[in-house]
Order: sequence, then C-alpha cells, then structure tokens
Amino acid sequence: MNKHYTFRYATEQDVPLILDFIKQLAEYEKLGDEVVATEELLEEWLFDKKAAEVIFALEGEKEVGFALFFHNFSTFLGRAGVYLEDLFVKPEYRGRGYGRALIAELARIAVERGCGRLEWWCLDWNAPSVEFYKKLGAEPMEDWTVYRIAGARLKELAEE
Repeated sequence: MNKHYTFRYATEQDVPLILDFIKQLAEYEKLGDEVVATEELLEEWLFDKKAAEVIFALEGEKEVGFALFFHNFSTFLGRAGVYLEDLFVKPEYRGRGYGRALIAELARIAVERGCGRLEWWCLDWNAPSVEFYKKLGAEPMEDWTVYRIAGARLKELAEE
C-alpha cells in the first residue's frame, strides 16, 4: 500500500463511538434490531474485563473505520489467534483502502503477538465483502458450520 494509514487503540472515552460503529455495522448487515449492547456493557467487557480490543483507522484526526477483535486459541497450532469480530468503514470513506489497512494492521498485531492465524466470519449474502476478503488471500473454511446457543436456551442449558 502506498498511502500511510494511522490507527489508534480505543480508550474508555471511546465507548460511545464504538457503540455508534457497532450500530452502523448492524444496519449495514440488516441486523439493527439485534443490537442490545449498551455503553455500560461495552465499558465493562472491553475495558474492565478486557475481553476484546478495538482499533480505529484514522483520516487525519477523524475515526473512519474500526475493528473489534480478541484472541481465540487453536489447539492444533498450540497458540492463540486473532479473531476479528467486527470490521466497518464508514460508507463515505470506502474505496480508499481503509478496510485493507485495518486487516493488514490486525495481521501485523497477530504476527507481533506470535499468533498463528487471523480469522473472521462473513455473511454469505455480503458479496462485496466476500470478494474483498478473497482479494486479500483469505480462504473460506469449507466443511465447517457455525453453531450457536444463546439467549433463553443458553440459560436453560446452564441450569441442567
């Protein structure tokens, strides 16, 4: 990449901005009604419990994109990986390389931390993102299905 991109890690003061990015992403993914996160929850889980991290891509001093990520673990590799939960660039800044720069920054973080891989999920219908990820050299995981237990069923199972 020819352009110099700048990034910064989020701080507790950024919680409202993080929530705004999450809501914009959810609207883009047609999942806006599913966002139940609050500033209080984000502050607790991101900064008190340190369960995930956020980096912002900057244009000048303005945050134009964000990535929320955390460590997972591969028993086969015997080391942690970086799992990208959310990546979003504001629509008016797309096509300027910020998405690629954020992924490259996460790759740099993963390598710097000795991680074995960088991975994420992508909605099947999101053709622009699928194409973007393939251009980066990312490979879709064949023969794997995501399973989830959440909400009331999670609580029921925990009580068994």
